[in-house]
Amino acid sequence: MLCSRWLAGAALVAAAVLSLQAQPAKETAPEIKGIPPRATPGDYQFQSKAGDYTIAAEFTGHSLPTDQGSLTTPDYVAVEAAVFGPAKLRISVADFSLRLNKKKIVQSVPYGMTFSSLKDPEWVPPEGDPSSKKSKGGISTGGGGQGGSNDPPPPVKIPVEVQRAMAHRVQRAAMPEGDRELPVAGLIFFQYRAKTENLESIELVYEGPAGKATLKLQ
Repeated sequence: MLCSRWLAGAALVAAAVLSLQAQPAKETAPEIKGIPPRATPGDYQFQSKAGDYTIAAEFTGHSLPTDQGSLTTPDYVAVEAAVFGPAKLRISVADFSLRLNKKKIVQSVPYGMTFSSLKDPEWVPPEGDPSSKKSKGGISTGGGGQGGSNDPPPPVKIPVEVQRAMAHRVQRAAMPEGDRELPVAGLIFFQYRAKTENLESIELVYEGPAGKATLKLQ
């Protein structure tokens, strides 16, 4: 069951990336570089041993730190995680999950699933856009109609190049996978649409080639 869900998620990622790359420009897909790992596991808020390796992490909530500033998403949360150890290790985000309030398990998802809900707090609609005075960045596919002055503003229409730039930022920051030299770090994503303030406990669970580890993030 888990394998079929992961394959379905991977298919969605491939479709999202192909859609964002369907353009006449010569731009190529960015390499998944992750986030530069900090000097030691102790530089992260939380750490736990998995055999000879150390998993370190911090919960970023609905905010996604990237190399060009933070993005947000109302539908997903992220963990900035790092793996330290003596040798190469096969990294897979499928080895990570969140345990919320000590019972609910949320499996990680491929980074591409976040693309449709990304928002840039720094992006402002161009002057003249009907929504420019009341809304900021976000990807919206809804329609809008004309109405009275009390009607809500029409959905913000993010230019495709802005959508693509946000997606590329997330892709670069995602946890690199495969056989990797250590340390390695990056974002791992989980679907969660509610407010994180309502969570009493958050645990990052790792079960992979290095062994098992649980980090109490909150």
